[in-house]
Amino acid sequence: MDQLALLFVLLLGAVVSVPVGDRLRLPAPVLMTLLGILLAVLDFVPNVEIPPDLILPLLLPPLLYAAVRRTSWRQFAANVRPILLLAVALVLVTTACVAAVAHAIVPGLTVAAAVALGALVAPPDPVAATAVAGQLGLPRRLVSILEGEGLFNDVTAIVLYNVAIAAVVSGSFSPWEAALDLLLSAVVALGVGLVLGWGANKLLDLLGDPTLQIGLTLLVPYASYVLSEELHGSGVLAVLVTALFLAEYATDPDDVMTRLAGHTFWDIVDTLVTGVAFGLIGLELHNAIRTAQGRWGEMLGWAGAVVATVVVVRLLWLLPATWLTKRLHARRDYDEEIPTSWRETVIMWWSGMRGVASVALALAVPLTTDENTPFPDRNEIVFIAFGVIMATLVLQGLTLPTLVHWLGVEADTEREKAFEKELAVRAAKAAKRRLKEIEEVEELPDELSEQMLRRAFEIGVRISPEIGEDERREAHEKRVRRLKRVRRIQGEMLSAARHEVLSARNEPGADPEVVDRVLRHLDVRSLR
Repeated sequence: MDQLALLFVLLLGAVVSVPVGDRLRLPAPVLMTLLGILLAVLDFVPNVEIPPDLILPLLLPPLLYAAVRRTSWRQFAANVRPILLLAVALVLVTTACVAAVAHAIVPGLTVAAAVALGALVAPPDPVAATAVAGQLGLPRRLVSILEGEGLFNDVTAIVLYNVAIAAVVSGSFSPWEAALDLLLSAVVALGVGLVLGWGANKLLDLLGDPTLQIGLTLLVPYASYVLSEELHGSGVLAVLVTALFLAEYATDPDDVMTRLAGHTFWDIVDTLVTGVAFGLIGLELHNAIRTAQGRWGEMLGWAGAVVATVVVVRLLWLLPATWLTKRLHARRDYDEEIPTSWRETVIMWWSGMRGVASVALALAVPLTTDENTPFPDRNEIVFIAFGVIMATLVLQGLTLPTLVHWLGVEADTEREKAFEKELAVRAAKAAKRRLKEIEEVEELPDELSEQMLRRAFEIGVRISPEIGEDERREAHEKRVRRLKRVRRIQGEMLSAARHEVLSARNEPGADPEVVDRVLRHLDVRSLR
């Protein structure tokens, strides 16, 4: 098997792991990691030869962009305190605690090298958290905080990691320079993210064609990441800022085709890249195994101590942080955005899985210093890092569904249905207001006006059939049955039309492009 065949195996696994994970109620990223581990131990599977410095630039931008599409600036602003407590403060505390433990138990490990180890294992993975939380039906407030933590904690961790690595390689370290680097990195990233977000928004308007617009959205995250890194800023933060800007300002309510096609496209990208990323985690296990070199007992003990530190620190931090955040939100209108019970706090604690960023940073540890001497205890750092990744990702990922079931933590479906019903009512009222505005400037026959009024009501009913009880209680059930019947008959009619048009594709002299254009029109009509 060569590298290309291995890539196709991972892509196939990424697709298959989703339905398999749904059946087994296990996160697809965890299944892909297990597949990677299985492939890593097979003799005919080659070692992965991706340069470590390319793993983050290749995998993180599309994954971050896809994750941001599911959130909003308002959601982030509502959760800014718990997110900062987790994405910044907890990363700093975890890095310090891991560094202290590693420096104490690993003979000869310097303080700077220990800090590098702490920084690379400190941030929970944003992709794992999003994928796991999304499949388990957790409360939306919990998912929002986990997503926000995962999206922003890499910024802090990568800067700390770079500072620590530079200190080891050069032999010098300045706290003031480190703090300045962190500040400048954030400022540069914010500037790059905003400029590229604004420019991409303008360019999207100029392109017009949905295919070109979606293609641009694939390029923008990479451009934001690379440009920010070139200017010594945080590529991760730049991608997040760009994505949030586009999510806020680049949405045209009437651009139906781009929205539908873009949603499907990014779902595909998210599934495939996530699968490959976590498959690579499992495949890279051979690097950690190779570093043990017969010292399994000793190195497993070190890895176990660091795993315990990472897990315990997160729990000890979350308990007071949750209490503090609730106190700070006590007089706010959105206090539902934070964990409301110890059960939810436990789920947040056990969701701290490490993943793609930690693997990339571990593999990117330099081989030598500026003086051409071996990087101190590099093998030990890589082994411990992979021990933390495997323990948190596989162990916690496999047991999290069971823990969620035992604790009975689930989404507030009644609240979601109520909000959906509210939106349906607002949509129907907006349609009616627009109809009245049209009637003021155009003279509509009574029959047409009545028909359009029914259509406005049907807009809301199709979203949430329950609103009929509020507006037309007596006719609700009858209208819902009629709507279902109309949709069924219309669906069968459109299906017959699609079959007829598609059959013309193989007729002599038929132009496939014309057939596809007509078929696309029927497909869009079917969605209405």
